[in-house]
Amino acid sequence: MKRLRDELGHLWRRAVQTARLLIGVPDYDTYVRHMRLRHPERPVMSYAEFFNERMQARYRRGGGRCC
Repeated sequence: MKRLRDELGHLWRRAVQTARLLIGVPDYDTYVRHMRLRHPERPVMSYAEFFNERMQARYRRGGGRCC
């Protein structure tokens, strides 16, 4: 039963992440994981800073990724 619950929870989180990507809402949790794994020496933005930066990147020409 626990395994089924864990799998359903994982599927739900992936569905939410996919929906956010489809409508253009940035995924802060993925950003935090990425920063801690790939750039541990750099500070992690707050949610408000992250959201503002992503919106600016979305609506300006070029955008950009760190990796």
